[in-house]
Amino acid sequence: MADGPLMPRRRDMHPVPFDPDYKTSISRSPRWPLLSMESTPSEETGPRFGASLLGPLDNNLIMNYSADGRPAIGERILMHGRVLDEMGRPVPETLIEIWQANAGGRYRHVKDGYLAPLDPNFGGCGRTITDAEGRYQFLTIRPGAYPWPNRANDWRPMHIHISVFGHAFGQRLITQMYFEGDPLIARCPIAATIKDRGQLDRLVAPLDMSHARPLDFLAYKFDIVLRGRRQTMFENKPEGM
Repeated sequence: MADGPLMPRRRDMHPVPFDPDYKTSISRSPRWPLLSMESTPSEETGPRFGASLLGPLDNNLIMNYSADGRPAIGERILMHGRVLDEMGRPVPETLIEIWQANAGGRYRHVKDGYLAPLDPNFGGCGRTITDAEGRYQFLTIRPGAYPWPNRANDWRPMHIHISVFGHAFGQRLITQMYFEGDPLIARCPIAATIKDRGQLDRLVAPLDMSHARPLDFLAYKFDIVLRGRRQTMFENKPEGM
């Protein structure tokens, strides 16, 4: 993530922008040829995020929105992993933000009209900074699946949204983490816009019992690889930073 011109996207690795099974892609997909433009200094530099702005509970979604001191409701999980470059080297001091639905599959958002109830002690978002070895972790609730108005009976798999920030304003990457064994992944029109199954599998976090805590939480391991053939798929820039 050194300073300098930003890498252009590799469109052949990007989810297809137009897929009739994903209904809103019909109206959202571009109708004119895309233009590739050079990055400018305003995109290649600041603003930078200061680690001092992080709070002690920012990566603990079970407690960071608690209104009365009680934990959020749901299956407790530890989401953890490393941010690495294409050579397997750690990428330290990287800001990672996540947001997600609650255990019932509902977001704390004014336009989320799903029938599942809101949890007053769960906000659904958190952030952290990778350490010197590129490690990160979040203590959270496994999100529920939820229906969405696409086809007659489409449901989104359980997933957590992830945003990775580099050292410049134009280095924000967005992706999603799915959970091992979820049968809805194979049925999701959004996931299906990634046509290469190998690339989609990179978004599925395996169960990691070595980091689970007995009588407390399960763990899922999700490494984020920037650039290279083992890179993680991103919604807005699949080739990494």
